[in-house]
Amino acid sequence: MNIEVVEVGPRDGLQNESVIVPTAAKVAYVEALVAAGLRRIEAVSFVHPVRVPQMADAEEVMARVPRVSGVRYAGLVLNERGLDRALKAGMDEVNVVVVATETFSQRNQGMSVDDAVRGFGVIAGRAREAGLGVTLTVGASFGCPFEGEVDPARVAELVRRCPEAQEVALADTIGVGVPSDVRRLVEAVGEVSARPLRFHFHNTRNTGYANALAALEAGAAALDASAGGIGGCPFAPAATGNIATEDLLYLLHRSGVTTGADLPGVLAAAALIEAELGERLPAQLGRAGIWPATGP
Repeated sequence: MNIEVVEVGPRDGLQNESVIVPTAAKVAYVEALVAAGLRRIEAVSFVHPVRVPQMADAEEVMARVPRVSGVRYAGLVLNERGLDRALKAGMDEVNVVVVATETFSQRNQGMSVDDAVRGFGVIAGRAREAGLGVTLTVGASFGCPFEGEVDPARVAELVRRCPEAQEVALADTIGVGVPSDVRRLVEAVGEVSARPLRFHFHNTRNTGYANALAALEAGAAALDASAGGIGGCPFAPAATGNIATEDLLYLLHRSGVTTGADLPGVLAAAALIEAELGERLPAQLGRAGIWPATGP
């Protein structure tokens, strides 16, 4: 069995850190992730720098990252202005978010869900015409920090209304889901779409890795993870880090699942960004080490 791991540390990871990482360090982080065999990397976001100052240097980062055959770089875009920037920066993919609840949509994007759906259609159409891949991420698919429980039928309806997406990512933005929620969402979305499913888990309540295994067993095509376990959402209270790429890889590889990624290489990338941030990161493997131990 194999699954694709999408590295989101350079974007979803760094956007929620209080330290604004210099451009050169961001590029070195991406270089280390590429060297570790990761082939889909969400590297930047094209949002207004006043709202997310950690991503203000998106164009400069993209001008300096390694362009390696088989490596695809994704950027988060929320509107047509963001898409214009992504096109000029030479992105391979765009990730466009539609949030499942009205309150969070207003907090996160400053628009209603209906407006976000309409905007998605325009952005996706233009992006596909330009040859870019398009991912629809349904934010707060598992629960909302402001409105509580989210009905899987609501998530499925949003997926149905966004047919331009080539891939659907279901995001547990605040880390409230459990494996049974994963299965319910897969079933609900499967009734309206046959597009590949990708999952984005946060480990806020220590269920992220169990959810990742549940998604794998339910047929997910891809899983997001962040080297070091950094990240969160600036507009969601108490949204802690993503599941860590190295911890996820240890779980998957020990379970006989292939990913194409090199675990020691990901540990090196995580150590690099940990030194830059100046604090111990949430990931566990960098503390405990690979088992059985490799090398001297």
